[in-house]
Amino acid sequence: MGAGIVVLLVIYCISRYNALVRLKNNRENAFANIDVQLQQRHDLIPQLVATVKGYAAHERETLERVTNARNSAISARGINEKIAAENALTSALAGLKVTLEAYPDLKANTNFLQLQEEISDVENKLSSARRFFNSATRELNTAVESFPSNIIARMFGFHVETMFDLGTTEREEVKKAPTIQF
Repeated sequence: MGAGIVVLLVIYCISRYNALVRLKNNRENAFANIDVQLQQRHDLIPQLVATVKGYAAHERETLERVTNARNSAISARGINEKIAAENALTSALAGLKVTLEAYPDLKANTNFLQLQEEISDVENKLSSARRFFNSATRELNTAVESFPSNIIARMFGFHVETMFDLGTTEREEVKKAPTIQF
């Protein structure tokens, strides 16, 4: 009888461990999907910056901020560092969008419109990939924090992971009412 309970307990521990590994791998796969979209985003940004430079030569500071944020995002290592770098890049791109409002000729330029459409498409895909990543992270975090799997998680070094959120700066921008100009 006692040996049967021990065997059942070992089987349960193995199954919980394997479930945690699946959840961890699912989260890492979800971030790999984000990485693909981020690479596309990083590839498009130099084209966008070059196009805007032709029209907005005196907006050098904004363009440099976007370029520097992109370079930081590309060189970031690890999921948490990449999340922080991408939040900074998103903030820099938001600043660029505000700057672009001052250039009606640029907004009508065919090359710019095509780039803007491509970036918008990548941003939409990125948003979807982030939602999937956060869902995978939430599932892993729930398993890591729930009893009795939290015991197995602690024994094998699983811990609560970071979500991919807007970040403080971007969250403040989202709270602001949009400016509509005609």
